[in-house]
Amino acid sequence: MRKPARPSLGPEVPHVTPLQPGFPVRMRRFVVVFAICLLLGFGLVLAPFAQPVVNSFTEGLVQVSGRLIRFFGGGAVVRGNLLESPASHFVIQMVNGCNALNVTLLLWAAVLAFPSSWSQKAKGLLAGTAAIHAVNVVRFISLFYLGQYNRAWFDFAHWYLWESVMMLDTLVVFWIWVHMVRRSGSMPDASPQ
Repeated sequence: MRKPARPSLGPEVPHVTPLQPGFPVRMRRFVVVFAICLLLGFGLVLAPFAQPVVNSFTEGLVQVSGRLIRFFGGGAVVRGNLLESPASHFVIQMVNGCNALNVTLLLWAAVLAFPSSWSQKAKGLLAGTAAIHAVNVVRFISLFYLGQYNRAWFDFAHWYLWESVMMLDTLVVFWIWVHMVRRSGSMPDASPQ
């Protein structure tokens, strides 16, 4: 008995990896520039000479969080990178990884690697950085309140929920920026190189 022929789903497309010749030049360039920018960014942020700037930035985010809490009628005492509730004495600390520099560097590497004009890149870097850090301040404040009421929820939100939201926020910001760049027509010629 003869087996029925499998239906064809169209021509078979060979699988190519980023370093093979069939991979488009633009995509290969994006991958390489993205990786270089990401490595340089993390190298710079983790360098000992940059730590005072990173620490000041982190403390500034805690200051903003404390001011927002007090503006909306809450109680918060700021000490460096610590935020304390005067009522419950719950203390939350913002450290590297909580200051959103990791996802900011991810966004910056992607924007710098994407083919667009320098003015479009600057707009993407500024607006994207502001959007990421606005969400991060909301994240920090929500964890400040959540930690005072339920430690299990705090741990889940801190380790899983907000980590996912921050990554998703970064991807959405990049996607919106790419969409705006493509709609503006300021992208360089898309013909193969």
